[in-house]
Amino acid sequence: MAKKENKTISVNDVTYDLDSLNETQGALFNHVTDLDRKIASSNFNLDQLKVGRETFVNMLTQALENPPEAEAVN
Repeated sequence: MAKKENKTISVNDVTYDLDSLNETQGALFNHVTDLDRKIASSNFNLDQLKVGRETFVNMLTQALENPPEAEAVN
């Protein structure tokens, strides 16, 4: 038979058993957990946006420094 492990959280150096939280405390914990996930996702997206912007700035710089030669008109 599998042994049930108690899940705990630590807040301000105090450890709490998740199963002992009341409804309000559990809801607040879920909000904090969800916000942590959203912050991590936003940071991931921000990293992608920064790299994309840097790539386009580099492409613009290259295009400005090396403009295409004008086509000859006959």
